[in-house]
Amino acid sequence: MDIVPLRSLVAVADRGGFQRAATYLHLSQAAVSQHVRRLEAATGRRLVERDGRRSRFTADGNRLLGYARQILALHDESLRGFGVEAEAAVAIGSTEHAAAQLLPPLTAALEACLPDHRVRYRLDRGTALREALSTGRLDLALLLGATDDPRATPVGELELTWYSAPTWTRPDGRVPLVAFDSPCALRTSALETLAAHNIPAEIGAEANQLAGVHAATTAGLGVAVLATFGTTPEGLIPRDDLPPLAPLPLYIWHRQGLDAEVSDHAITSMRQLLLTPTDLAKGA
Repeated sequence: MDIVPLRSLVAVADRGGFQRAATYLHLSQAAVSQHVRRLEAATGRRLVERDGRRSRFTADGNRLLGYARQILALHDESLRGFGVEAEAAVAIGSTEHAAAQLLPPLTAALEACLPDHRVRYRLDRGTALREALSTGRLDLALLLGATDDPRATPVGELELTWYSAPTWTRPDGRVPLVAFDSPCALRTSALETLAAHNIPAEIGAEANQLAGVHAATTAGLGVAVLATFGTTPEGLIPRDDLPPLAPLPLYIWHRQGLDAEVSDHAITSMRQLLLTPTDLAKGA
């Protein structure tokens, strides 16, 4: 098996499809497809199959993917042993809540600390990001919610705020919530906070992406809990007629075997980014 097809296979897994892999590798989609077919011919197994509009790795595909990562790591290490440096990359996953505000400064911090590494991203739900860490498709992930998983390190807290459309009024009966599909830490926080204050609630609208939550809330379908870092989303207003929400802990997760230098820089950088004015005053 040649190195180039193995890189294409890994890129299909990491980038989430053939077209994105082709763009990432600066190849045509046909070339990436041909590389995968060559690997299928070499192994005599089906590695990737269509699943609707998406591609899905078979059990054999996932098995070869693990070998491919090991082969490429040893290949690149061999080159470095002879003074030939392969480009290093850090793959970071994040939920949409943290992406807009946290990823740009985190990127700048990592580029300053790790100038020889290229940073790339994946935005997805928390369950999908944890799976990607387990399979080696991600190096780091920013995830909300407390955990005792050894791969996770606490870096700070995110303040949560209730938001609604300007014209929305709180009903006398159940409070309608606009929430992300379950499981979701923000959804759980909203429901548990209202229940603790004996305020009846119901899910008025659900969405699997942040844009959908914003759209439904802007349309007046209910109130939503969001982590916005003090910036009010366009078309929404914060609510002060609902119980205050406890902040959610933010963790940086790392895959097993990740270079400690990379994870340490990410943890240190994120903790600095999340320092509050009170924290800064204490440190002064």
